[in-house]
Amino acid sequence: MKKTTNIALATAVTGLIALAGTTLTTTTAVAAEEKEKCYGVVKAGKNDCATKTSSCAGTSKTDGQKDAFVMVPKGLCDRLVGSSKEAK
Repeated sequence: MKKTTNIALATAVTGLIALAGTTLTTTTAVAAEEKEKCYGVVKAGKNDCATKTSSCAGTSKTDGQKDAFVMVPKGLCDRLVGSSKEAK
């Protein structure tokens, strides 16, 4: 009976690990699809990518720089003061 219990426990743990891996993969894929660029709300030096006036991420010069963006959850950009979905 002890061997049966160990096999059942090992099977249950393996199943939970597989389920957690599947959930993590699915969550990551969904999260990546539900983001959008939000321009004009980034703090200086916190932008996600290059702009017209800076060469790479983290190099925006001023707070609220109109051509600097940050990735936010879809729908949030519309709620932020001074934000835009397009560079200006």
